[in-house]
Amino acid sequence: MGDARRALALVRKDLLTERRSKAAFNAMAFFAAMVLFIFSFALGPDAPGMAAGSGQTLLQYLWPGLLWVAIFFTGILALSRSFQVEMESGGMEALRLYPGDKKAIYAGKLAANLIILGAMELILIPVSAILYNIDLIDKLPALLGVVALGSLGFAAVGTFYAALTANLRARDVMLPVLLFPVLVPVIVAAVKATTLVVRGDLMGELWTWIRILGLIDLVLLTVCTLTFEFAIEE
Repeated sequence: MGDARRALALVRKDLLTERRSKAAFNAMAFFAAMVLFIFSFALGPDAPGMAAGSGQTLLQYLWPGLLWVAIFFTGILALSRSFQVEMESGGMEALRLYPGDKKAIYAGKLAANLIILGAMELILIPVSAILYNIDLIDKLPALLGVVALGSLGFAAVGTFYAALTANLRARDVMLPVLLFPVLVPVIVAAVKATTLVVRGDLMGELWTWIRILGLIDLVLLTVCTLTFEFAIEE
């Protein structure tokens, strides 16, 4: 219970800081909008889809991949700020001296990152669906489940590497360099599952990819939790 209270205290502190400054969320929102509009102008709204007779435009056909591109690249902005307040105020040493298990710090930071990322996704998904004319009414529950699993794996690894690179002078550069190679399994599984949700699951593959994504999340979450104490040390 003591570790749970410490984790909740960190969540409250990070969310209160973000609510007051809105620095990460505003940057994420503008970056996500820029990504969506760049792809919209680059590919064109009337370009035919890849599959003949699919009745989809190229943007609609590529939407599952474009959605995850926007989520991962905008999520980096939130992750890069995970320990920025502590670094600027000299609070990293206080975190290292935090009483109790260091896993509470990881749990608190991970929960705060997931909440911020989830808030951005709740805006990004409907806006992108409207912009690219994607019908998600019947597919929304399954899509949100896949997005939640993909975001969990992304935030689990991202929070760990944000702590690992917090003391580096070039941490804004090193974080994505270290993060994206580890995220390849999460990206592949998340994009494949999203594609099956949006386009239909004729071969019954969706649950297989969801189980794969859940297993990847479990492995990443376990490894990052157990090794976080070493990541936060100097």
